Amino acid sequence: MNTIPHWINGSPVSGTTTAPVFNPATGAEQARLVLGAAPEVDAAVRAAAAAFETWSESSLSQRTQVMFAFRRLLVEHEEELARIISAEHGKTVDDARGEITRGREVVEYVCGLGDVLKGSFSDQVSRGVDVHDFRQPLGVVAGITPFNFPAMVPLWMHPVAIATGNTFILKPSERDPSAANFVAGLYQEAGLPDGVFNVVHGGKDAVDAILVHPGIEAVSFVGSTPIARYVHEQATAHGKRVQALGGAKNHAVVLPDADLEFAANHITAGAYGSAGERCMAVSVAVAVGDAADALVGILERKAGEVKVGPGDRPGTEMGPLVTKAAQERVENAVGGAAAQGATVVVDGRGLKVEGHEDGFFTGPSLLDHVTTEMDAYKEELFGPVLAIVRAESLDQAIDLINANPYGNGTALFTASGEAARRFQRRVKVGMIGINVPVPVPMSYYSFGGWKDSLIGDNPIHGPEGVRFYTRPKVVTTRWPEPRQQVAAGFDFPTSS
Repeated sequence: MNTIPHWINGSPVSGTTTAPVFNPATGAEQARLVLGAAPEVDAAVRAAAAAFETWSESSLSQRTQVMFAFRRLLVEHEEELARIISAEHGKTVDDARGEITRGREVVEYVCGLGDVLKGSFSDQVSRGVDVHDFRQPLGVVAGITPFNFPAMVPLWMHPVAIATGNTFILKPSERDPSAANFVAGLYQEAGLPDGVFNVVHGGKDAVDAILVHPGIEAVSFVGSTPIARYVHEQATAHGKRVQALGGAKNHAVVLPDADLEFAANHITAGAYGSAGERCMAVSVAVAVGDAADALVGILERKAGEVKVGPGDRPGTEMGPLVTKAAQERVENAVGGAAAQGATVVVDGRGLKVEGHEDGFFTGPSLLDHVTTEMDAYKEELFGPVLAIVRAESLDQAIDLINANPYGNGTALFTASGEAARRFQRRVKVGMIGINVPVPVPMSYYSFGGWKDSLIGDNPIHGPEGVRFYTRPKVVTTRWPEPRQQVAAGFDFPTSS
């Protein structure tokens, strides 16, 4: 059986404690993952700190050359990486290719590093005095990433951190860890010096070691809101900068003037793509007024048409859930919703895929007449379950979204520009789509929600990501002419 090691200082590192890695489509164990804790984290920090001494002094040209080479290798090895992701996560190979592409866009953003890090200069702010600013890297930084995007979410972190001169330690999910090691190999082939990018596998022990290690300057995290709060509290208590992105309950509002076929088609993909295991998945459709009955009818038809199967089977649109526990949790949630009064329009429970009877499959489920008091509405189910909530007006729909504790993403389907403008201005959500179901911004914008979806105030990638991984210096200079006398005052200095 294959054993997945750590990657520290440019080499694989083994260990004695291991955990199983499963193929969700078959339910079979396919590898053993070496688990680390404080000693492995400390070894990675020491390697990263040593590498920082030279990498932080490297030229912008050297760093961009590495990033251009890394980007080329991501393109060349996209198919291989996508199949690694599919085999461990369960998502379709096409979906895995998509996440690699969205991660690669961040690499492309930092390939323009010279412009990204360009500072400013103010001439003659006072007589003979100029001011300029620039940004410098923090040092050793770390990322703790979730299972649902084993390539994309880390790629939202480490290219920005590394391109700006930091060194990086990645702690990926134990459920699908192989993508991290594969990327480490690509970085090495791209010419990244040893120690600049390291991978430490493990569970809570590894996470806690990262949060308290004095040699780590900043931590980036994506995961559930309770763990995001824990990471933020622990890391900030130990003097670190923190990006902590939490969970979501994303609403798609459908107005009566919308093209219902178009809206239902995109909501279906947004709800059931990647088996709903996305923090930007559409988990609630808010049907407004007369749109409700017709929308539910179309969604019922489209949910029944979703092709469920192993991720590497051509034509599959939705793969299995990542673990048996996730499968059971989602199916129990459907049963709980029915018990609380929801109408189960489409029941995905108990699905068996021929030849993969032990896989962690569940089909799309569609729930109607869901209320905000039901668990299926309040909880982040992280599975292929779409809840329909009915509203009388757009303003009621907006109030419903604003009352929800999460504020990650939302969408509105309409033909009205006035309604769209009212929605995007009033709704208390960080990322908004108008006739776009999953509004993940491009790499040159930053990703981050509001309320319980972002703990603290540090979004990820884009300009905010560059600011997170660097700190500014402002320099005030005077170069007096030889023998020029410049009077020194004892009062607080002012310009003149």
